[in-house]
Amino acid sequence: MKNMTDPQSNADETLEAIIENTEPNATDTGGTDDLHREIEELKDKHLRLAAEYDNFRRRAVKERQEAGWRAQGELVRGLIDAIDDITRFAHVDPSTVDSKTVVDGVLLVEKKLFKSLAGHGFEVVDPTGHAFDPNLHEAVSTAPAAHAEEDGQVAICFQAGYVINGHVLRPARVIVKQWTGA
Repeated sequence: MKNMTDPQSNADETLEAIIENTEPNATDTGGTDDLHREIEELKDKHLRLAAEYDNFRRRAVKERQEAGWRAQGELVRGLIDAIDDITRFAHVDPSTVDSKTVVDGVLLVEKKLFKSLAGHGFEVVDPTGHAFDPNLHEAVSTAPAAHAEEDGQVAICFQAGYVINGHVLRPARVIVKQWTGA
């Protein structure tokens, strides 16, 4: 089966049709010269179009790669301040700092990281108390529900999930309440 979307195939079929539908006339050499010239022009046009398409395809791949690199660079640029803070914590003398100060500092870095990531479309999914959504959550177990209205609600979130620009990076791992009717 021939590929109808391939420009090479379509051009080849057109050339074959022109050659097959034209019978050379021994007395008319001017007509065959015109025909050969037209065939050569079509071949040249076909080769140019194929080369232009190939160049376009290569350029599009390169542009997509560069766009990905720029996006990664923007994301990392937003994280640099938090990375600097972590570096400072890594070099603190433990004998001069109490544990509360370290915990407070880590909480501030966590807040800074999540704020920066949120600017890039990143969201934390903690569905405790909300309805179970299999698109965002992964049920690891069930727990009995006290009332029928609680059926299908998330009781406990074991591990937060993450979404970026609507795409699930990791579903939230949860226990779901289940009404047994008793």
